[in-house]
Amino acid sequence: MNIPIKIAGLGFQVPKTVITNDDLTKIIDTSDEWIRTRTGIERRHVLSGNESAVEMGIGAAKKALEKAKINVEDIDYIIAAASLGTHIYPSSACEIQAAIGAVNAACFDITAACSGLIYGMGISRSLIKSGMAKNVLVVATDAVSRCLDWTDRASCVLFGDGAGAMVLTVSDDDQDDILSIDLKAEGHLGDFIKMPTPGKNCPLVEPNEEPKMYVKMDGKEVYKYVVTKLPVYIEECVAKSGLKMNEIDYLVPHQANMRIIEALEKRLEFNPENVISNIKDYANTSAASIPIALVEAIESGKMKLPCSAILTGFGAGMTVGTTVVRLREGIA
Repeated sequence: MNIPIKIAGLGFQVPKTVITNDDLTKIIDTSDEWIRTRTGIERRHVLSGNESAVEMGIGAAKKALEKAKINVEDIDYIIAAASLGTHIYPSSACEIQAAIGAVNAACFDITAACSGLIYGMGISRSLIKSGMAKNVLVVATDAVSRCLDWTDRASCVLFGDGAGAMVLTVSDDDQDDILSIDLKAEGHLGDFIKMPTPGKNCPLVEPNEEPKMYVKMDGKEVYKYVVTKLPVYIEECVAKSGLKMNEIDYLVPHQANMRIIEALEKRLEFNPENVISNIKDYANTSAASIPIALVEAIESGKMKLPCSAILTGFGAGMTVGTTVVRLREGIA
């Protein structure tokens, strides 16, 4: 069954509170120059008070649905890429469903870390092409700031909070907006980025060693892995799309580190003007980074629609997701 898919709408939301690199010098031994030269980051948005990942996801979902011009009752599935949602259960997807009134949607969360949006797109594509769904809402939302060791300058400076959403539907003009998609995982490299789940044993048995719920990352190994493997995976996905690399208008990578983005740009021989990056203003927002970068680039006019683009994410697992897409006018 060859059902074409339309990327119908995009949206994002971030917290209002902004923390600059200079702000971080009040709590850790660092400097604006140290952070900027190593990461490209200047500031990040973080949750404050009782704000939540679900709240951000709701905002992003509503904006994407408005752009898609789809009634919320017509959404068949909500997939939340929410590794660090508000609760383990109910799922973030269920909480978003309740808030937006998507009463007919089945809901579930996926944990693919920073590759979550692309993984969600892959699942959505399968649901639509199999005939199981006509309209799918993917929401990538993470509150990484609540799971950081704010005394560890190697990790806490890297992340921010945010949410992005995408609506995928059956195409009404036979054009398929997802030209190719490729999902990978290398679980034997799982120690590169880890965050344990807290918990205490029953008092009737031997006590366990309670882990601290902090993100731990081997930055050097992550960098080596990404700059070595990701260009190969991107080239494979482009080959499946039927396009050549020089026929694709934009590269939209996961916003993890400016050095990684520049390495990809050089390896893939992309014009710097056509590589989308906003890491300096948002830092690493996990699975939300690609949709945030997409929407902001479209709204600012940096990305001219219609266009073709490579979207690629990588994260804990290690997971990798890459897709070659067509983006239409009016999606953001």
